[in-house]
Amino acid sequence: NSKGQLAVGRVLDRDGDLLSWVDAEGNRAYYANPTVRKATLHAVGDAQGKIGTGALVAFGDKLSGYNLLTGAYSPFGEGNDLYLTLDAHLNYVAYHALDGRKGAVGVYNYKTGEILCMVSNPSYDPADPPEIQEGDERYEGVYLNRFLSGTFVPGSVFKTVTLAAAVEHMPDLMSRTFTCTGSTLVGGEAVTCPGAHGELDIYGALASSCNGVFAQLAAELGPEVMEAYTRKAGLTGSYRINGLSTAKGRFQFSGATANQLGWAGVGQYNDLVNPCALMVYMGAIASGGKAAVPQLILQTVTPLDFRVSLYVRHRTGRLVEADTAELLADMMAQNVAETYGSGRFPNMDLCAKSGTGEVGGGKAPNAWFAGFLRNEDAPYAFVVLVENGGSGAEAAGGVAAKVLNALVNGD
Repeated sequence: NSKGQLAVGRVLDRDGDLLSWVDAEGNRAYYANPTVRKATLHAVGDAQGKIGTGALVAFGDKLSGYNLLTGAYSPFGEGNDLYLTLDAHLNYVAYHALDGRKGAVGVYNYKTGEILCMVSNPSYDPADPPEIQEGDERYEGVYLNRFLSGTFVPGSVFKTVTLAAAVEHMPDLMSRTFTCTGSTLVGGEAVTCPGAHGELDIYGALASSCNGVFAQLAAELGPEVMEAYTRKAGLTGSYRINGLSTAKGRFQFSGATANQLGWAGVGQYNDLVNPCALMVYMGAIASGGKAAVPQLILQTVTPLDFRVSLYVRHRTGRLVEADTAELLADMMAQNVAETYGSGRFPNMDLCAKSGTGEVGGGKAPNAWFAGFLRNEDAPYAFVVLVENGGSGAEAAGGVAAKVLNALVNGD
């Protein structure tokens, strides 16, 4: 229209709830509930086109009905209906659970690839956009979709990669014991834990998330192995999600000292992970080493009720060996039982790992919680990031509990 807004096409969620359409005056309209509007901003987009991952920008051709024969012209003048894979209610729950904190939440079906939840915060109401002043911390990075386009210090969620490498390169791993006094010398310098964990086997080391043990393992494995397994896990590559590219994670193993390599193995040093890529890795562990590539578009329907676009499911390459994936899943299930509390996740066969990523600068660490369900009727992988949230198990785990409870139990 004259304001430069996409003046045709409707955006709907998987249940047919209208998220955006064109009103009688030719202007963009949005879902009635303002919290839902904020929760789906980075998926639906804004009329001004500032959210690059929003459907109004990224999928404008599908909304307008563009094709090579007639261009954007449609004899009906109404554009198409674009159904996203998202569940608007689940996004509402996730946004509400973040409670104003910066971060990202993602949930997807690792068998079909359908993303049910994709929330990035900070956000704003596209129906009533604020005047954002430069330097306003409330809206820092507001136009960035943190789930797709951000990278963050991962902390201990990365230990699942170090563990996969150790399982396949250390034949005696399952019989080894370790002693944690709260400080472990790796490469002649200390790697610290919040407290002394005492004597541990590898199961206990993962359940207690012992930095000293995993730093030793990473230093023993060496930079080449660590780099190879990080790449294999898909954390240094990019996924194409209906044409949208995820950010590539960044790691520095080559040239690192033994102590730096140890810290890298526990998810610190110069490690940066994209939340979506981590979620897919969780999905691969859940499904024997490979997972569906995520997708955001469910279908596109014309005004004459024709389905004009078919979205073929794609699978990743092998991100982890099948036997290793099964072992990791069992160990992550034990994490839930022994550390995080199964009672927080009713009716769920949950496998998970928390993370507390130190970011420095006097800021609280990033809080992570990532994992998957093994329920036959709920094949979902998830990731939660709360920036500067503190404890991964408490801050991010609390968000995950609310979202998964809504998904599985309808609460």
